Amino acid sequence: MTTRALPATIAAPVEHRSVIKKSVFLANAAPVASVEAADDVVASLRKRHWDARHHCTALVVGAYAERQRSSDDGEPAGTAGTPMLEVLRHRHVTDVVVVVSRWFGGVKLGAGGLVRAYGSAVSAALDEAAWVDRVPLTSLTMEVQQSDAGRVLAALHTWVDRHDAVLIEPTYGTAVTLGMRVKPGLVEAACAEIAELTSGTVEAMAGSTVIVNKRRS
Repeated sequence: MTTRALPATIAAPVEHRSVIKKSVFLANAAPVASVEAADDVVASLRKRHWDARHHCTALVVGAYAERQRSSDDGEPAGTAGTPMLEVLRHRHVTDVVVVVSRWFGGVKLGAGGLVRAYGSAVSAALDEAAWVDRVPLTSLTMEVQQSDAGRVLAALHTWVDRHDAVLIEPTYGTAVTLGMRVKPGLVEAACAEIAELTSGTVEAMAGSTVIVNKRRS
């Protein structure tokens, strides 16, 4: 798995209302796990705000935002969905759908005005969101004797705190299975430190790499 930075996502739906030359722009941004889930969000907002003239949309989905789509929903081509999608790209975000519902106020904004209005609406909504970083972490597991488990677990706690890693819940049997999830680039260093700590009696085994959500403080 590549270790280049993954796009972030948002923790919960957000909404932002703005008024430009009497037109109301209501931007909704929501976290989604798939294109189908995004379609459900769009359908729900269309139903809720049935009296709006336009429901313009943009979405990005996938670990690296590889699935992207937008719609002008009746606005002049390229004046709504495209600038909305550009905001999502610029913010390096994924697994998000945005819908901007517009109630026309009787004053035409022109192509440039629409581009600015729809892009600004999405940007303002994202400014209010709680952000979640997506981090790839590789699992490391090891078996230790029960008599050594407390000492090794304490060392893992220290290592995790220093390297922004995550402990895996221990499992107890004849031996104790300990583990943690670490950044892929730190796997070798972690294995070496565990071997040194246990004088070579314990070998950490690298497992799968998964994407973990970490909410920004």
